[in-house]
Amino acid sequence: MLVSQLKNADGSITVVVREEGQGGRAVEGAASLHALAMEAADSGRSLKAVIEAHGLGEAVNLETAYAEGRLLSPITHPDSAHMHLTGTGLTHLGSAATRDAMHKKAGEAAEETLTDSMKMFRMGLEGGKPKAGETGVQPEWFYKGNGTQAVAPGAALTSPSFAADGGEEPEIAGIYVISSKGVPFRLGFAVANEFSDHVTERVNYLWLAHSKLRQASFGPEIRIGAAPDDIRGFSRILRDGQVLWEKPFVSGEANMSHSLANLEYHHFKYALFRQPGEVHVHMFGTATLSFGDGIRTQAGDVFEIGAEGFGLPLRNPLAIADEETIEVRQL
Repeated sequence: MLVSQLKNADGSITVVVREEGQGGRAVEGAASLHALAMEAADSGRSLKAVIEAHGLGEAVNLETAYAEGRLLSPITHPDSAHMHLTGTGLTHLGSAATRDAMHKKAGEAAEETLTDSMKMFRMGLEGGKPKAGETGVQPEWFYKGNGTQAVAPGAALTSPSFAADGGEEPEIAGIYVISSKGVPFRLGFAVANEFSDHVTERVNYLWLAHSKLRQASFGPEIRIGAAPDDIRGFSRILRDGQVLWEKPFVSGEANMSHSLANLEYHHFKYALFRQPGEVHVHMFGTATLSFGDGIRTQAGDVFEIGAEGFGLPLRNPLAIADEETIEVRQL
């Protein structure tokens, strides 16, 4: 089952469900996907069961709504401060190669020392998939922002004026709500663009936190239920309507150095992230970057990311913000 959200002229939300390859139908009496998810989490029922209990109404053409700019992020929170965008890096087999090259000092011989990135990657290989009952090694973790940084499918990902780069990161994100009793529940998974500043990150890995404080987009649809072990997708950049760069990307546990359960544990072990009613969009990492191939994006480029079984592809143009004057004033 795939779930998405549309915005209506009166400001209300229509929740749409469909099966892959079929048309969408509106969920009756659903104020939002967040409301449905909380109903499921607090009642002990599955999200699918709650949707079926509500029933389905009129047909919805998602592709038309996409073209009209009516798609919302597939889950939103009534108060955007209560949505968290977070992620983990160096989690995919092969992901260390690009990062290691970015962080290695010029002329440094590989046999003399390992970068911290490679050390972190090796830790994941050795302890990222613990046996049942064991605690695995914690991954690299980063914060991107709250719901104000979530960009709807089709809308522009805006790079700050001070940024040195605005590049895509094609990923799979886990989508979660926290029940009224503080229990994390996973709705499912979605394609995501974990938009980052790779030039800033390359200067010094301690600037990773700065490079990740950017917008992100996910969707347009959430795949309800478990993720396949082997996910195959594509990532491309269009410039003036032509493909500038394109590569496949892989995800799923078969292609990762960490299990999803281990990554989830090390996020939700913090009570901060188990506050009732909140939404979490947690991006699991990638091994594919256009930046690693020397691509420098520019305003007007369009990112397109998709994966088999995850619905419509995620498209976002790149925009550059106007320069701002930042001044802290004394009260």
